[in-house]
Amino acid sequence: MTAISREDLERVLRRALGLAIASLVGLLAIVYAGDYLSVRYRIPGNREQFGTVTVQPYDAVQEKSGKTEFIFNPPAAQTCVQALFPHFGYPPCWYLKRHTEPRTDI
Repeated sequence: MTAISREDLERVLRRALGLAIASLVGLLAIVYAGDYLSVRYRIPGNREQFGTVTVQPYDAVQEKSGKTEFIFNPPAAQTCVQALFPHFGYPPCWYLKRHTEPRTDI
């Protein structure tokens, strides 16, 4: 039985880790490209590419006394894309539906 040296073990583990990271990055790129193509070319053909979600934005103004004043803006319809990732400058609808009250710190 032969013993594996520490250097050989480190080299094998480093190569395996590099391969795992490269595979993960490649898989993520393939998923993103597929998501983009499905939105761009309407795959499947009977779905809408874009949607709208009503959001209620508000501003949080920090006062000198340490208190925070909230200023609520009127509700507005915001365009979103029906995809996993943001495309064409729009956030995905699944994300926007969960974040309907965007806060702006002033």
